[in-house]
Amino acid sequence: MLIDGYEDDPLVAGEELISRPGFWAAYLMWMCGADEAGDPAPEWFGADAADADAACEALMDEEAWPVFRVPFSGGHSAVVVGRNFPDDRGTEYFVTHPGWGRRGYLATVDGHQAGPGLSWRELIHVANTPDHEAPGVHDPHARLLLLLPVLGDDGAPVDAAGVVGEALVRVGAPVGEAVRVAALLLDHPLWDAAHWSLPGESPLSGGGVSFGGILQCDGPGSPRSGMQLARGISPDQSERLARALGTWPA
Repeated sequence: MLIDGYEDDPLVAGEELISRPGFWAAYLMWMCGADEAGDPAPEWFGADAADADAACEALMDEEAWPVFRVPFSGGHSAVVVGRNFPDDRGTEYFVTHPGWGRRGYLATVDGHQAGPGLSWRELIHVANTPDHEAPGVHDPHARLLLLLPVLGDDGAPVDAAGVVGEALVRVGAPVGEAVRVAALLLDHPLWDAAHWSLPGESPLSGGGVSFGGILQCDGPGSPRSGMQLARGISPDQSERLARALGTWPA
């Protein structure tokens, strides 16, 4: 698999890993802190330790870096890359389009993480607008969970844990655990929940008058803080991206 910027790296399509027992525990369990039920465990995701360990080995394979593609409307794709250098492991999240000259940067999860990369509105819209003509993950629940680590939004609705919990149940988590685990995932420690607004819109305006564009994040560590999501794209491409992200009606 070839992706601009990763030409010398051993990338492989990772979508088949999603169906493996233990995948979601391996992919998401690190985001959960302990609670009254104890330390995070694979069983919270409907898996056992052996399956979770095997899935983790596949996710961290130095010879085959898994790539998960989440195609959404207008020819755009969110892409998750497991960067498996032996001494510099991490996960990169970005947006691509065949008409762009470079990637749009969402977030990095590693020892020097950068994020958040998506608002709740964007996460839900992207999860629910799969492009079935493009290769990648098309199930809305799996799409939501793949992109969940880059979410950071202090405006997430009160039923957010219920939405994420439903996605967890659909991928095999026990019904009785799902909402509790979802709440822990939404409270992950990588970055503080951030405010999202349109360019020129005051966070104190209560929504106020918008001036167009793509949502920006006030998180100090976010790649989307005060800058264009994808630099170098045309105004028309930027507008199409905003619509694909759910900022504006299609």
